Amino acid sequence: MILTFVLPGASALAAALWWCRRNLVVVTVEGMSMAPAMAHGDRLLVRRRRLHHVRVGDVVVLEPPLTGPYRTAATAGADGRIWNVKRVAALPGDPLPSGVPGDRQVEPGTLAVLGDNRLDSIDSRQRGPFPAGSLMGIVIRRLSPR
Repeated sequence: MILTFVLPGASALAAALWWCRRNLVVVTVEGMSMAPAMAHGDRLLVRRRRLHHVRVGDVVVLEPPLTGPYRTAATAGADGRIWNVKRVAALPGDPLPSGVPGDRQVEPGTLAVLGDNRLDSIDSRQRGPFPAGSLMGIVIRRLSPR
């Protein structure tokens, strides 16, 4: 009798844990590019998503281009990857935001992102639109600071 309740519960718990490990990531903000909305040391819960789930205004986590003047070994994590936290300013087909280099609209498979702190942000104004493949996901909420 107890097994009829325990086994389905254990299966549901295992499925929920599997889903969470596969779809949710906690990242820590480094720097002030998203101030005042987010501060250095804030921890964020991120849901892995693809470009078609992203909306203008969403805060996203994405990887900057692999080369360029704003990427250094000192800014890389233990795995060698760097993640940026930025706000989505434009999606494919939208007009490019002011100050972002490129043609008049965001190309398919890319997105334009900006930091909230214009004075301390390396974003699409310097790098141009980011490829959709660099997107980790959408910030769901801020957790307690580190």
